[in-house]
Amino acid sequence: MISFVIPGKGPNNFNLQTGKEVIAMKILLVCAGGMSTSVLMKKMEKYCAEKGEELTIKAVGANSYEELWRDYDCILTGPQIAYKLNDIKAEVEIPVAQIPSMDYALGNSANVMKLAHDITGK
Repeated sequence: MISFVIPGKGPNNFNLQTGKEVIAMKILLVCAGGMSTSVLMKKMEKYCAEKGEELTIKAVGANSYEELWRDYDCILTGPQIAYKLNDIKAEVEIPVAQIPSMDYALGNSANVMKLAHDITGK
C-alpha cells in the first residue's frame, strides 16, 4: 500500500494489488465492561484483515469512553447498554449507534462494519 492525500479528503491508502482506495476506520466499541465487545473486536479485526480493510478498534467499558472517543471515527455500543445510548450521543461529537442484538450475539462482522461505514459516511 502507498499513502497519499486527496485534497479535501485527508490521508488515504491505495492498495496496488486491488487498485482500490483503502479507507482507514477507527471504531470504539463500548459495552458494560468491555469483555463481550472484545470478542467481537477480534472477529472484526480478522474480517477486515481478510478484506484488506484498515481498522483501528478498541473495546472498552461504559465508564471509559469519555477519555477515548476523540481518537475514533465512531462509537458502536453493545445492546446491553441500550439505556446509555442517548447519554453517550449527547456527550460525544462523533457518530454513535447501537449494534443490533443478533449481529452482536453472532459476531456478524460484515453487518457491524456496514453499520460503522453507514454512520460515518466512510
